Amino acid sequence: MNDPEQTLWRTTCTEAVTALPLSSDTTVDLAIIGGGYTGCSAALTAARTGASVCLLEAQKIGFGGSGRNVGLVNAGLWLPPDDIRAHIGAEAGDRLIDLLGKAPSDVFSLIEEHGIACEPIRNGTLHCAHSAAGLKNLQTRHAQLSGSGAPVALLSVDQARDRTGSDAFHGALFDPRAGTIQPLAYVMGLARAASQAGAQIHEQSPVQTLRHEGGQWVLTTPGGTVRAKSVIQATNAYHLGLPDTAPAYVPVYYFQYATTPLSHNLRASILPQAEGCWDTGLIMTSFRLDQAGRMIIGGMGDLGNAGRSAHTGWVRRKLAELYPQLADQPFEQGWHGRIAMTSDHIPKITQIGPNALAAHGYSGRGIGPGTVFGRMMAESLIAAEPSLLPVPAVHEHRESWTRMRRAFFESGAALTHLIKARF
Repeated sequence: MNDPEQTLWRTTCTEAVTALPLSSDTTVDLAIIGGGYTGCSAALTAARTGASVCLLEAQKIGFGGSGRNVGLVNAGLWLPPDDIRAHIGAEAGDRLIDLLGKAPSDVFSLIEEHGIACEPIRNGTLHCAHSAAGLKNLQTRHAQLSGSGAPVALLSVDQARDRTGSDAFHGALFDPRAGTIQPLAYVMGLARAASQAGAQIHEQSPVQTLRHEGGQWVLTTPGGTVRAKSVIQATNAYHLGLPDTAPAYVPVYYFQYATTPLSHNLRASILPQAEGCWDTGLIMTSFRLDQAGRMIIGGMGDLGNAGRSAHTGWVRRKLAELYPQLADQPFEQGWHGRIAMTSDHIPKITQIGPNALAAHGYSGRGIGPGTVFGRMMAESLIAAEPSLLPVPAVHEHRESWTRMRRAFFESGAALTHLIKARF
């Protein structure tokens, strides 16, 4: 439980893909940097069109945020619809809202089509009101989502209690489009499906240099060189090297703890329909069950620094607050991941060169948007048609005071968790 690099998802993942390090030179239509949701979705999409593809992952498939995810397959972004339209305009906003509203269907269709063993449950998600103010926020979201055609339902305090098995909430927003998965198994399944479709998948193959010369891209790794017509950089919050194309974002850390599997009696009283949940708190809490009946609870914070003890103390108290019957349930594992947050909470696609795109900034919503953005970037590059992108590509995206804001988020989370763990 003390190694945040060893996640529950890696322990329980049954999907596998053969992905040896690159050991020779190759020439392809599309080179992809990064083996998370975006990269693997792009590789699968391109390979299925008959394009030659080489995906290069510096560590292991799903090493970054994709393998540390909560596993909530949410519809849409964290922002409510009106905020999305305000940031990118009504027409572009409506298109993005529609695309990402359908993202869970895309994810679960891929799971079914390729037989991905990732514990898929599509029983919806619950956004839970932690306070009266939180309920007002959900009422606003409900109105905006309903007005945009989403089949969401606002649950009363009694309905929220019945659905969660907890007395802690003032109500909840139910989204039937969404669900839960084993997040690492999903991305491993995408990589396996891409490999079966003909894509070259290579782990332990960090890209050391990336340059455009003679009308093509040249990517060098310790074991070989890849030449490609097009490039997708899908490194998000786990970008290594390549300073000229580094994404600009605020790094936010999110941790999770998993209990040992609950007894049948305990499971019967908690989340009887197995929805994935998160609350309206400024320092958000997420909670859900996995297939084995472990309670997985998380919050903002980095388990790798001095705030670990505060986060750990808080999570024990928070679990007891939500479910008093779990107060003494032992934790089996704890881990954390890094989120790429943009100031407006809208993902960015950057044109990093001729026929080269990078995506980042899912702001904690990686599964659905990553799947959609990866697919549509591959389609756009193969067809040489920028209008196929989910959002227009920009030539540059900047974020200011990223280190200070990262420290602010972490210190705020640690202080909040320290106070709430003691009182």
